[in-house]
Amino acid sequence: MSFSLNEVEATAKRAARGAGYAWGIAEEAGKATRWLCAQGLDGPAELAKLLDMGFAGSLDQHMPQDLTADWVGEKDLCPLTCGAALSDYAKKWQADPLHLRRVAVPLLLLPFVAGAVRRQNAVATITLDGINAVTDGTRLSCPDANAHRADSVTVSTGGTLETTRPRQTRATPDPASWDVLTNFAFRTYAPATEQSRLLGAGAGLSDND
Repeated sequence: MSFSLNEVEATAKRAARGAGYAWGIAEEAGKATRWLCAQGLDGPAELAKLLDMGFAGSLDQHMPQDLTADWVGEKDLCPLTCGAALSDYAKKWQADPLHLRRVAVPLLLLPFVAGAVRRQNAVATITLDGINAVTDGTRLSCPDANAHRADSVTVSTGGTLETTRPRQTRATPDPASWDVLTNFAFRTYAPATEQSRLLGAGAGLSDND
């Protein structure tokens, strides 16, 4: 099935929230998933892989222990929380390359780097286990990739945008991955109660027809 980018963003946001992430990070997850789809990558599949890992319940183990050196966590780093930190620490890696170790679903880092360089009117290179992705925030030069994990990630300014990926206005995600997102998103909907049914649409206890 084909979905608009708005549908992708909304579903991804609710899925991340349903998986246990705070609303702020969930909103970032929605935007990141949308950005990947706009670049012709399967953003929902990437987010589904991460949510299935269940990081949200123990995020302190999946965050960098020291932001002044190489970023490494007690366990594999979460790309959503690290992505938000990359935005906050953009001046640091724009001055010197930043190295991250053991990152889960590393493609989810790309939208956060893209947002930072777009604001600075710059270009950045993200190297994922030797594979280079270059972006100016809007365009992306990157081969197809589908990694569950990267042992080494480097983020730095500079790079050459060669063959960029065609921009997309709709997404056709992997059906199984989309089901994962919708199942997580379903957790955010409160179950119906007798009171909510009476206050909602419909005749309730009275039917005048």
